[in-house]
Amino acid sequence: MTIPVGLSTASVMPGSVEDTFAMAAELGYDGVEIMVLTSPESREPNLINALKDKYGLPVHAIHAPTLLLTQGVWGRDPWQKVDRSVEVAAAVGAPTVVLHPPFRWQRKYAQRFVDQIAEREAAGPVRLAVENMFTWQARAGGAHVKAYSPGWDPTEHEYGSVTIDLSHAATSGMDAEATMTMVRSLGGRLAHLHLTDGTGTIKDEHLVPGHGKQPCAEVLHHLRDTGFEGSVVVEINTRSSSQLQRRTMCLESLRFAREHLAGG
Repeated sequence: MTIPVGLSTASVMPGSVEDTFAMAAELGYDGVEIMVLTSPESREPNLINALKDKYGLPVHAIHAPTLLLTQGVWGRDPWQKVDRSVEVAAAVGAPTVVLHPPFRWQRKYAQRFVDQIAEREAAGPVRLAVENMFTWQARAGGAHVKAYSPGWDPTEHEYGSVTIDLSHAATSGMDAEATMTMVRSLGGRLAHLHLTDGTGTIKDEHLVPGHGKQPCAEVLHHLRDTGFEGSVVVEINTRSSSQLQRRTMCLESLRFAREHLAGG
């Protein structure tokens, strides 16, 4: 079975959700991932379904608004954000919701987080894939700061579904061997991959795959060889790029994914 390759709306920022659909269709991607932000087309099922019909592409995942910059989207209750994301995913036919673990100061949200995610996932067809994050060690004068609770590493908790982001792996200080160990350890719990890269600096770089030090090709080979049933989504940073540069970067990322998923 061919593993689908999607394009995240994060890869087209500051462009719109429709810009992402348009670029994905033009370049030959298999679908898109939508990060829920303040724009109605990122969170209204009728608008998303209209874009699906217009461009003939499915939605592979909805990224819940669990970022600092989306604190006001769908209210202040984190569980409301998760539940609304699941509702939108079901309404647009997306099999996965990507979400981050709670920030350490969200103590109430963090309580029974693993159990609450499991209960919600068991209640319906949408997978709630918790994403690997990173510590904030250099953001406090070199101190090791715990940014997330119950933790940034999803392999340390019993989540039924996990998203692996290779840029986050680099930022957390994981080398190629450590990343491959993490990916292999997840087995069927690995539901979703953010294909990107990083060099291991304190910056969450989200480079084009193959431009950093993460084992992007090896991860894709592993997915191909182990019957992975989720989606691979390109999530790269093109914010400072021209439209032509952005198109080139997204096309290079797609070709990289297709080459290595096919056995390259």
